[in-house]
Amino acid sequence: MNYLLHILTVIAIYSILASSLNLLVGYTGLLSLSHAAFYGIGAYVSALLMVEAGLPFLPSLFIAVAVATLISFVISVPSLRLRGDYFVLASLGFQTIIYFLLYNWVGLTRGPYGIAGIPKPRLPGIEVASVGSYFVFSFAIAVICVGLLYCVGNSPFGRALKAIREDELAAASLGKNVFRLKVTAFALAASFAALSGVLFAGFMRYIDPNSFTVMESIFILSIIIIGGTGNISGPLIGTVLMVILPEALRFVGLPDRIAPNLRQIIYGTMIILILRFRPQGLAGEYRFE
Repeated sequence: MNYLLHILTVIAIYSILASSLNLLVGYTGLLSLSHAAFYGIGAYVSALLMVEAGLPFLPSLFIAVAVATLISFVISVPSLRLRGDYFVLASLGFQTIIYFLLYNWVGLTRGPYGIAGIPKPRLPGIEVASVGSYFVFSFAIAVICVGLLYCVGNSPFGRALKAIREDELAAASLGKNVFRLKVTAFALAASFAALSGVLFAGFMRYIDPNSFTVMESIFILSIIIIGGTGNISGPLIGTVLMVILPEALRFVGLPDRIAPNLRQIIYGTMIILILRFRPQGLAGEYRFE
């Protein structure tokens, strides 16, 4: 039972990650490879505040989200002046910088040794101690976050983002401040990614830089490519599929040295087939061109 609850909790965390990246890719048309960086910033800031400073869970969560949001402005303001492949490369560069900071700044992040003993979340009068209670806690937050992102996507702001995605010049000619809308979308996506990192740190109670690599950003992007973008259902379907698939391979009985490589092959094959035969993903709206 604990194994099933563990998988469901991971699905809840990744549903927030995928849905927030969808705000950038599916709604705004910005292909970002830095989502795991903000995921890691949220995890590390909250973990350090709880372990080193002794702050409770809720203040640590709000500070972690605020820090990630502020950093997003530092990155997005210069990088969003770039377009197309240049923006992708800028986001990739930021992701690489954050990973190497987490790995090499041993005095602060403990480097490759990671941070252990992260306290369990405590809410007023409640301690989220068991796997079951953490699933309920993370699932409730995921429902709230996905609901908020759904409202954002269907608001005038979300429709303006779709207009930018379809024709940036036309959106600007209609009086939309394209740059400001992009920066706002980037900040919102970063804040939700950081919140996912806080949940991840509290659930695992140990983090290290290897959870926030470029490959993790590619994995999150793969979720929405396969599930679909531009609506709320695509990222959720992609999350369930991509989280359950490697767990299903465990029951096949493959040797440990083969299973990880086979998983990557399956992911790559799925992405190629999706982009070739269904560019909008399994349940998406936006077609990758």
